[in-house]
Amino acid sequence: MGNNYFDPIGLRVDPGTTVQFELAAGAHSATAYADRIPEGASAFDSGMISDGSFEYTFETPGTYDYYCIPHKSIGMVGRIVVGSPGGPAEEDSIPDGEVPSSEAIVDQGTVAYGSSSDGSGNTGGGMIGRGGSGMMSGRNGGGVGGLPAVGCVLGMLGVLGGGLYWLGNQKSPQSTTDDSARKTLQNRYARGEIDEEEYRRRRERLDATDEDISN
Repeated sequence: MGNNYFDPIGLRVDPGTTVQFELAAGAHSATAYADRIPEGASAFDSGMISDGSFEYTFETPGTYDYYCIPHKSIGMVGRIVVGSPGGPAEEDSIPDGEVPSSEAIVDQGTVAYGSSSDGSGNTGGGMIGRGGSGMMSGRNGGGVGGLPAVGCVLGMLGVLGGGLYWLGNQKSPQSTTDDSARKTLQNRYARGEIDEEEYRRRRERLDATDEDISN
């Protein structure tokens, strides 16, 4: 549990596995959606913790979606598949943020925070089952061979495209300042220095400033 995210955001375990949610920064909770867990399973809830970790043993097979109590509105959510996917979580999209598809989680075992919704991207381990062995999964990419001249041309095109992309996405000084303000605001919220109502009020004010600039 980091600054407003779970990492990994997707994890597949066998029934009977104890998963440890370890706090890395801030104050968070690991709280199951009561209506997005398998039938017959209990809805786990760590409550707010600011130090240490929380453990839960997953006995019932199926899909479990969970969230952080103070940060679900900004997308701090995760998914664990026990055995194989199943249950209410598979019927519709998670109401807050995004989680990887259960198929991607089963395929990879562990899906790192920051991967796309289909689970592609880098994978890593952050949750550890009892016994101390990390649950990690990854894929090796493959290169494509070709003539040196072709590689040179493709490399030049890549540099040119990157330059054009950079020019097209330059931000104004005001935009950069607003981004910095948002980051500072989010960090203060994660540390508990301001409550959710104050966070929303200040965020809306920053968004209104952006609209004024664009108009």
